[in-house]
Amino acid sequence: MMQADTAGYTSNVIPFRLSVLPRHREYLARWLSAGLCMGLCDADIFIDDEVGSCDAEQILIWVRESADPAYIIRPIGSCWMVVDAIRGNMLSQQTSFELALNFVRPVLPLRGNVAAA
Repeated sequence: MMQADTAGYTSNVIPFRLSVLPRHREYLARWLSAGLCMGLCDADIFIDDEVGSCDAEQILIWVRESADPAYIIRPIGSCWMVVDAIRGNMLSQQTSFELALNFVRPVLPLRGNVAAA
């Protein structure tokens, strides 16, 4: 993607943005299965059309205490943001998908190398 800046020069800088990959989906399934006994109920990958980007995937997480999603995890640049879905407050910003899920519920052991970055 080439963009012209205000001085007329072109730039070939492509903004880095994480997205939900198959390895994230697999890790999410393992995390959800391990966390069912700790109050996790369900998780889903949702595309938010209101964000303005066609690839605005978010992970919605439901817990036992609420019929509405309790958490949203979304990729922002090179980080994963954890949001309180009920109040809309940012709770945490993590460097990997694994750490973002661990912030919500630490149900799987963290490895030295994060496999789901």
